[in-house]
Order: sequence, then C-alpha cells, then structure tokens
Amino acid sequence: MHCARPSSLRHSRPGGEASPHQAATKLYSPCKYPQASFSITMEPSGNSTSNHTSNSTGAEGSWEISDKTKLCRFLCYGSEGDIYTAREQGRVSMENAGALLTLLQDGRGAEVVEEIKHFALEGRAVRPGPALFALALCSQHSELKTRQAAFKALKEFCRDPANLFSFIQYKKELKEGMKCGIWGRALRKAVSDWYNEQDPLRLAAAVTRCKQREGWSHQDLLRLSHTKPATDAVALISKYVTKGWKEVQEAYADKENSEEVVQVLSYLEVVEKAKHSCDELEVSGLIEEHKLGREQLLTDHLRSKQVWGALLKEIPLHSILKILGKMTSNKLLEPRSSEVQTICDRLQNEASLKKAKIHPFSILLASENYKRGQGYQGKTKWEADVSILKAMDCAFYKSFMNVEPVGKHFVVAVDVSTSLTSIVPGTAISTAVAAAAVTMIFSQTEENTDVLAFSEGAVVPRSLSADMTLADVTAELVKFPSGSTDCTLPITWATENGKSIDMFIILTNNPLWTFAASPVDSLKKYRLASGTASRLVMCGLTSIGHAIADTEDSGLISIFGFDHGAFDVIRNLALGLI
Repeated sequence: MHCARPSSLRHSRPGGEASPHQAATKLYSPCKYPQASFSITMEPSGNSTSNHTSNSTGAEGSWEISDKTKLCRFLCYGSEGDIYTAREQGRVSMENAGALLTLLQDGRGAEVVEEIKHFALEGRAVRPGPALFALALCSQHSELKTRQAAFKALKEFCRDPANLFSFIQYKKELKEGMKCGIWGRALRKAVSDWYNEQDPLRLAAAVTRCKQREGWSHQDLLRLSHTKPATDAVALISKYVTKGWKEVQEAYADKENSEEVVQVLSYLEVVEKAKHSCDELEVSGLIEEHKLGREQLLTDHLRSKQVWGALLKEIPLHSILKILGKMTSNKLLEPRSSEVQTICDRLQNEASLKKAKIHPFSILLASENYKRGQGYQGKTKWEADVSILKAMDCAFYKSFMNVEPVGKHFVVAVDVSTSLTSIVPGTAISTAVAAAAVTMIFSQTEENTDVLAFSEGAVVPRSLSADMTLADVTAELVKFPSGSTDCTLPITWATENGKSIDMFIILTNNPLWTFAASPVDSLKKYRLASGTASRLVMCGLTSIGHAIADTEDSGLISIFGFDHGAFDVIRNLALGLI
C-alpha cells in the first residue's frame, strides 16, 4: 500500500610523532607530567563556513586535510580518517584523537570547545560519544580558559543524565594510571550546578527515568560532587536519591512546604505508587495522567497490554520502532487491537513524525527489520502485523518533510554493473532498496539532483517523479544489464555534459578496493576542467573494511554500509564542515 503524499516534496532553501597517549600527558590538570613532544605542523584554520582550504578558483587548490577538519570528522563519527562505517558503535579512544590533542597543545582549546558545541547542539554528529570524549579531554587540559569553556559547555550539552554519566566515565578513563583523581573543585561545581540549575520537576523526572549508566548513578554523583542543594525542591530530590522514599516521607510529612516542593513530592509519590502497584488499571491511569515512562515501571508492568496501551500514546516514536518486534513476539500487539491502532495512528500522523524529527531512512530500516520477523541476536521471532507495515510505509513517505535540504547540486549515481540483491551489513535491507531510497530522498528534498544508473561504459540519467513509490524507483534502477564496474563514469558524464556538480554520491555493491580506475583522479581532473569545488562520497553498500584509496583529499569520504548516520556525514561534507 502506498500512502498518499503531498504533491510537492521539494524545498528551495540553499543551504615520527608522539603517540596520542604520550601527547595526552601534558593535557591533564592539575597533575604535573613531563611535556610530550609534537612534530605535527598546524595548518591554517580557514573560514567559519568551511574547514577546507582551496585556491581562489574554489576548485583544484589545496585539498589537504587540516587538523581542524580532522577534529570535525572525529566529532561527527569518531574517527579522524576519511572512512565512515555505518552502525559502528565502538568505544571512543585516544588513538583516534591525534588532531584534537594537537589543537589543544597549540593553544586552540577554546576553538575546540566551540566546535564541540556546534556538532553537539546543531545535530551534526552521528552519535554523542566523540563530542563527550572531546569535552572530557578539554575539561582536563592544562590551560585554565579551555577547562572553563569545557565546563561551561557541559550545562548545554549534557541535558539528560545519560550524557552526564558518559562524560564522567570518559573523564575517569582519561585519568586512569594517573596519581590524581577526577573530582577536583571545577568538576564538583559543574556537577552541582547541573543538579541545582535544573527545573525541579524536570529533574525529578530525569533521576527516576535514567537512574544509572556507565557504572555511575545519581547517588554517586551527588556524593562525590558534595552537592549543596540550592533550593528546597533540589534538597528533596537529593534526599530521595540518596536516602530513599521512606526517609523523604518521614522528613516532609509534617512540614509546611512550598508549592514547588509540594509539586515534586506529589510527582515522586506517583512514581512510587506506580512502582509498587499490582493493579494494571491504576498503573495505566498514572501513566496517562502523569506521562510516566517505561523506565519508571517494573518489569512485571511491561508484560501488561493495558499498561502498554497507555505507554504507546506518549513513548517516543524512535523507541517504538526499536521494540516493535519484541512487543509483537510477546503478544502485546495483536491484530486489530487498540494497541496496534495507536501505533498506526502515530506513525501516520504528520505532527507526530515532525515532532520526532525521524528520518525516512530510519523508518525504512525499522520496517525491513520488522518485516524480517526475527532479531539479529537471540531467538526472538514474530509475525509482522500487516497494519503496522502499511503504517510504516506511509510514515516513510511522510517523513521526507523532516529532511532539511543542503542546497547543493548533487549527482546520485547507482552502480548497476552487478546484482543489487546483497544485504547491507547489519540490516535487513537489500542494496537495491537502499540505493533506491537514497536516490529518492535526495531527488525529492534537493532542488538540484541528477540521478544516474551506470554499467559497462554506459551512463543513463533517470527521471524520478514525486509520485513514484520506493518499489517503482527500485525497479527503475535495476532494469539495466550487468557488466564491469567503472565508478569514474558519473564524473565523466558530468564533464561531458558541462555540469557543475557540488557533490557526487556513488552507490556501489562492489567492495571499494576492487576498482581499476580511480574516481579520485577523475574528481581532481573534473575540478580543474569545471572550476567547481566538487566533493565525492563513495558508498560501498557491502564493504566492511577497505577504503577506495589512500588519499589525503579533504573532499572525499568513503562510507561502508549505510544507515541514517551516513546522511549526516554526506550533509556535513557537502557543507564543508568535515
């Protein structure tokens, strides 16, 4: 079933050196360690809109990768290199932070903190871990201004406890092997301020929803930071966290409390009532009235259809997409049930999709995984509900409105020289469907997008209309005969047709290291011929560990696999941010 979409989805807005571990020793404070030597030469920082340097023509000049560009790549996806691996969730380490250390060593700590804020707060980063790691490193730098800037940024960045716990854990890891601990005066003050400057009701919800993470709890942080509550409401929450609900009841039972304290007391009482109630109807009522989350409930509560019926009205759509399979497997979602209808209504509601800021590719991945009928780990299996699948199909098209256009001229070229029936690693989606989805998203959200299919020396432009379904686009791309792969063809096509292309996106099913002709060399020649500062993203949809070339060209990034984060990487590169 194809959900009806708005007639127009286009937008016109434009848009030998010391090792990192050795180098890090100078950066910590207040401990004193011998200064590490650096032989890395700093490069000019460039202007505020781009981290790349180029000549006056804007085409073939210096495309060397500056330390600031390496920093921005690290903040975006956790590596300074030119390879983004989809769905990689490895722990961030010092080994990948050489440029970050160099910038700090050269007295550019305040600049580093500003970049951290931009990536963290403006949605440029694929995941928050690298920025939290970098902020933790800056907070332990020997320069006072850098430390102050880092702790000041902490209030903006760590808006929820999960990020705060991760920040503390990174600081602990960075201090391992050193004689001094992490709980200096500056960190104690920063953590105390985090608790004291929160709205009391929001803080009460936060400490009951996310109680611990990364081996840290609120009780640990309040104790180690020596937090002195600034208000009676924060004092109440602190007592609840450190002493428990029973002591709170005894302490506040006969007191004349302020309105703020009464509100927090009432909220905590609701949370405690829900935790100890065996009445499904009562728990459901508390969830709906006070917007409680599943993290505030007991495991037994989460086996109840009635409880889930209440939760599904408010639980974030991102969370729903992650647990659809498990809920269906546990018989919490039965065909034609009210719970299924609630999910379908929310998935097809434009306001809900817009509020969730959910990307169409994320919906597609979740839909294909749900359709698959089993998880990637364990033995969980389910039979996908037809109504939910139709609603997810509808949500895929409607969520195109959440894609903010970059305002560049794109070429999205699909290599059809081999069968596109392989599966993108870590997903349930075929490379054909992945390629079709990528071309749809760019062609319907960017004003200037050329879609190409290429194979065996031939390049065929494809025209995609706004009313085409994903199945239509997939069929349109794969109907050409297979042949040999030559990923220089899209760039040659642009040259021969006099096109000024800002960004080439080449999607191939082949491993990136098998190409005989180099797209990098073709890109350089194209820049000279066209006078355009073009960039290139090579997407090896089935690649798992080899780059297209060993290049130091800042206008090139290789992507292994594909996920929602790949769109963030492409956007950042197109805008010259990484």
